[in-house]
Amino acid sequence: MKLELEAVLEVEGGPVWSVDWSPTSKTLATAGGSKVVKLWRQEGDRWVCVASLDGGNSKTIRQVAWSPCGKKIATASFDGVSAIWEYSTDEGWELAATLEGHENEVKSVGWSPDGDYLASCSRDKSVWIWEVLGGDFECDSVLQVHTQDVKRVVWHPSRPLLASAGYDDTIKLYQEYGDDWECYDSLAGEGESERVRERESSMVLNYSSRSGHSSTVWSLSFNRAGDKFVSCSDDRTLRVWETTDNKKYSCKSSLCGFHKRAIYDVAWGRHGYIASAAGDNAIRVFELKGSSLILCHLEDNAHQGDVNSISWKGSMLASGSDDETVKIWSLEAT
Repeated sequence: MKLELEAVLEVEGGPVWSVDWSPTSKTLATAGGSKVVKLWRQEGDRWVCVASLDGGNSKTIRQVAWSPCGKKIATASFDGVSAIWEYSTDEGWELAATLEGHENEVKSVGWSPDGDYLASCSRDKSVWIWEVLGGDFECDSVLQVHTQDVKRVVWHPSRPLLASAGYDDTIKLYQEYGDDWECYDSLAGEGESERVRERESSMVLNYSSRSGHSSTVWSLSFNRAGDKFVSCSDDRTLRVWETTDNKKYSCKSSLCGFHKRAIYDVAWGRHGYIASAAGDNAIRVFELKGSSLILCHLEDNAHQGDVNSISWKGSMLASGSDDETVKIWSLEAT
């Protein structure tokens, strides 16, 4: 397999921190230092910006995320606010809500698979879960189990299970128990131990290392079934985690040596291929065979700066970079 470059989108105003495809169309959302969410669509042989969502945030947008229905977009911004944009056929895109509460920069947002919840995380070490009530958003839970900056929140593709990744080198897993959300597991690095609540046995158990990362965990991505996910880190490794009981995940393999600097994002496509993006300006594509990641393609000079974000849409891969561009790639057989 190989990546073929299809288009280069010039995004003015600063680094591109986030790219995300609509789940219901071939519309790409991008955001970053410009403080504006831009929506792109292919028209003929050209990619054009079809909408600019401005005024929701006053500082850099760290992440943009589509809702499952494709009619809402959430942002995470350094101004400490998550802006919610909503589309209607009569009015187009309008700012529907601004969610406040975090004490510092909001680093990531993510919608639950049914769209009933939105998760956000921040430099203030907390994860917030917002319940979506029609056009309103109500804080359902504030989870403070990370000891440092929380970098990313990602939902399981089909179940109400949330994962978060942080500067404390750990991945936390959450589920709803009764009327509240709780952390039920923590995946830590070598020499770490985490005390987490195990509700089923009404005990607090002490979990030792299960071969987690040794530095900041920047991102993670579930496979289509949700029984596995892959994580990436400042330690320049990719780790594949697997569950056999739909609850606890253990590291099955670790891959290093394919990026020279921190790996900032990872995306597991529905076709089964895994892409990684890093501070060495490179993109890699892997395939999971058994429990091992097999390299399929190296794109050493994907951008002229750090590659901050990647997102799959079928065989198309979008990447966003410090070089203020977004690139559209197609994955093709060799």
